[in-house]
Amino acid sequence: MSSSAGSGDRATPAVRLGRTTSAVRQHNLAALLERLHRGGPASRSELGARTGISRSTVADLVQELVARGLATEAGSSTRSGPGRPSPVVSVRPEGAVVLAVELGVDSATVAAVGLGGVVIGESQEDLAPVRPTPAATLDLVARSVQSLAGDLPEGAVAGVGVAVPGLVRRSDGFVHLAPNLGWRDVPVGALLAERLAHLGHPGLDVLVANEADLGALGEHRRGAGQGHDNLVFVSGGIGIGAGLILDGRPMLGAAGYAGEAGHMLVNQAGRACSCGKVGCWETEAGEDALLGGAGGTTVDPAAAVWLGVGVGNLVNLLNPDVVVLGGCYAPVFDEIAPHVAEGMASRALTQNGAAAHVVPSALGRAAQLHGAAELCLADTLANPTLRRRS
Repeated sequence: MSSSAGSGDRATPAVRLGRTTSAVRQHNLAALLERLHRGGPASRSELGARTGISRSTVADLVQELVARGLATEAGSSTRSGPGRPSPVVSVRPEGAVVLAVELGVDSATVAAVGLGGVVIGESQEDLAPVRPTPAATLDLVARSVQSLAGDLPEGAVAGVGVAVPGLVRRSDGFVHLAPNLGWRDVPVGALLAERLAHLGHPGLDVLVANEADLGALGEHRRGAGQGHDNLVFVSGGIGIGAGLILDGRPMLGAAGYAGEAGHMLVNQAGRACSCGKVGCWETEAGEDALLGGAGGTTVDPAAAVWLGVGVGNLVNLLNPDVVVLGGCYAPVFDEIAPHVAEGMASRALTQNGAAAHVVPSALGRAAQLHGAAELCLADTLANPTLRRRS
């Protein structure tokens, strides 16, 4: 993961000593593009102030970003001091676009997400009532990716990112287990890349990751977790997953499987879980328990309390400053919040509980799509020279 996963609220200093001229230039280009991607349009003078790069160098670097199709300049900022107004610089969303995929139990969503988090296009395919095989699902996804890519400028696609609710080996996109999809040992990354090559898109990078991890990344960079370097994202559905951002960086574990919190024990006298144990968090507080299944609207307060018990355990373990509730929890947040607080108070140490704010997802179901986009844009943001000049 690129170091760009850190907080966007900090200035990114220019590096000049002990590095070659080309390396310094690449670093400074990356600093400007990251600032624009995360913070939105800014004048040249604002970019210089935020990055520590001189105004003349900023002007030169902006011209290169424009030449590479990654940024645009238009108009002028309001003058607040002596001198001429500074042109306003913005990212060009079509300069680098990710085809972001979320594989759900009932649907597969594909979105074209450009620089700046701009959603250029989106499609969703229903997978119900008969759950298709992995091969059939990936055939459908490949066709959706091809359709969205066909509407983009040549060379715009920077990669394909896929969010899967299961155990994913990030190095090659191999899904060991996705129980709610009924998948086991599926090489999603290789199979999707193969299908895209057959459809005329050879060589596209396909990156696959756990959906909760990508939800955490999306909320950290574009949602409720902005400005927070210690974040837990709880993704609620048929199962429960947790994505973790610690010290501004994703915590993935040795093999990328960290955050599988759904089978954490919360109720020793609880119900039987599909994993063979009893009282697992997702059994006591998942969508079926909380809302009576997908499409349900009536909240079970007891399930919301168990949700809070699990949150309290995570707060004790990880000491986050914010816990973001996503998936099925976000739409009913106001209703479940007091019950979650009750359960959390029963488990979290006073100091930890006071430090952690529990908030609803700001991105809703799009959190994983934005996370997949950020994952695939990391290389471009770290080295804008990877993109060809227009």
